[in-house]
Amino acid sequence: EVREAQRLRYAVFAGEMGAFLRPPIGTAHDLDIDEFDDHCEHLLVQTAATVDEPARVVGTYRVMLPQAAQRAGRYYTESEFDLTPVRPLMPRMAELGRSCIAAPWRTGGVILMLWSQLLKFLIANRVEFAVGCASLPMKDGGRHAARLWLDLQQSHLGPSGWRVQPHVPLPVNLLASDGPIECPPLVKGYLRCGAWVMGPPAWDADFGTADLPMLLDMRSLPESYRRRFARPDA
Repeated sequence: EVREAQRLRYAVFAGEMGAFLRPPIGTAHDLDIDEFDDHCEHLLVQTAATVDEPARVVGTYRVMLPQAAQRAGRYYTESEFDLTPVRPLMPRMAELGRSCIAAPWRTGGVILMLWSQLLKFLIANRVEFAVGCASLPMKDGGRHAARLWLDLQQSHLGPSGWRVQPHVPLPVNLLASDGPIECPPLVKGYLRCGAWVMGPPAWDADFGTADLPMLLDMRSLPESYRRRFARPDA
């Protein structure tokens, strides 16, 4: 099942987005694998098996719990941001990442399934904080990503003591322009859960994206979400 998730990730990241992946030597050509996968839990959305077709993975998210992050020695997010300001949170902080959905299944229903089970998992494991990078496409050279950051910093910027800086910042001041702002589904998912943007976006040259650092304080989770997803049968 994890291999299926890694195959889906490769199809989306390398096949659709044109990302330059850096898998371990000997990795099959159609898999996205990195050093963190063995330390993570992999959340999967699968189709129902039929007589004609077996179940297949159409959505995935991975979670690295705090204890696993200690074993790994660092978070993936640290490759893009200086996380020194949130280091005191790390014993209670999980990392979310490598989220993707197969093209025919990019509907509200699949996104809701991923987020609902993700929240249920975090609550069940008593995670207090979750950090992650929300990737924004840069097909327009990054202008929309710059506009979105300038908008979000007015309304969803996290506490000053938890703000982080990118190692390779997106040159926001050079890209800022007027135009419509559309919030991607992944960012919307974070914001609906009460997450903050922790700082300006990084430029990920390998993936060709602008990555926003996000931090979810589980205490900020809306009460309606907590009541629903804390139930054993949710």
